Amino acid sequence: MLASQLAVKNAALEEAGAFAARAAAAAARSGDPVFLAAAARAAATPLRRTGRAGQALQLLAQAHDQLDAVRRPGLAVLDVSGMVALSAAYTAAQARMPSMAGEFADRAEQSTARLTHAVAGARVPAGELSPAQCVLYRVGIHRELGDVDKALAYAVRLDPAVLPTPERRARAATDTARALLAAGDVPAAFDQLQRVERAAPQEARRPSVRALTADVAARRPDLPGVRAFARRTAPPLRLTT
Repeated sequence: MLASQLAVKNAALEEAGAFAARAAAAAARSGDPVFLAAAARAAATPLRRTGRAGQALQLLAQAHDQLDAVRRPGLAVLDVSGMVALSAAYTAAQARMPSMAGEFADRAEQSTARLTHAVAGARVPAGELSPAQCVLYRVGIHRELGDVDKALAYAVRLDPAVLPTPERRARAATDTARALLAAGDVPAAFDQLQRVERAAPQEARRPSVRALTADVAARRPDLPGVRAFARRTAPPLRLTT
């Protein structure tokens, strides 16, 4: 799964799909619904990015149903169930299915509430799922559905500092930058791209984020620092002999 996620970040979608298939096979051998759901999330991303959002959504919905069938869900099941629902919501938004996107986003928030109640006062490691994750996904969901105002309203509510990793904080800035560009606020989008670099410099060098930088630089080449930022986040030169 980690190899698949890394390949996605490098826009190597064929490799991402191959690694995700291996993850799915290993998860199937385990028979554990948590592993099966995590593998489904890994597989859904390259499917979604190669125009197969419907197939990805079917895979995620099946994984979510398997988790729902667990009679007494523990913390791990609640955590991954919510994350699968968020992935499904985002995938449905990309497939232009607003009702399904909203339904899965609501399910994720329900799992979050159950998880928050379950861990109250308990000393357990934090998982991925949290109220902040739900807000972060709402930014991307509403942007994909074309409701930029609602996406930005969720972005204002989001405190990136409470997200669990630098990668997630960079993702918050990336999604906000996309929404701001869609709204025509190029300077604010550039500010968010600089936040991406401050949170996780490698994320600013991803092909998809560099495309956002190129868009900003093309629209507003007069912005102070934009050319230097574009040069700094470009991929390093590879010397050949």
